[in-house]
Amino acid sequence: QVQLWESGGGLVQPGGSLRLSCSTSGSVFSFDFMAWYRQAPGEERELVASVRTGRRIDYAPSVKDRFTIIRDNTKNAIYLEMNNLKPEDTALYLCYAENPYRHMGYPDFWGEGTLVTVSS
Repeated sequence: QVQLWESGGGLVQPGGSLRLSCSTSGSVFSFDFMAWYRQAPGEERELVASVRTGRRIDYAPSVKDRFTIIRDNTKNAIYLEMNNLKPEDTALYLCYAENPYRHMGYPDFWGEGTLVTVSS
């Protein structure tokens, strides 16, 4: 059974930094596409940053130049380095991995999230 779990969230002051980690277990294959999403209270889930095999990396405009997504293929893990955090970055941050068999109807994988709160 594939599992994803996030860590590294917490309370940080505006302008501060955090590093989120997403670890995986139970997978016998490498994920081609992994990403970080976030969801603030009352808001829709938003794609923050993604990385695809071949080093294709994309960021939401609101976090570009502040956040960096890093992938460790040896561990099937991703990280999110967040700098110059702003109150509007406050959200539950979730790790996502695309199921390589999704074209056969299998669901993608999600972690339960780690909470990031940016406040003075």
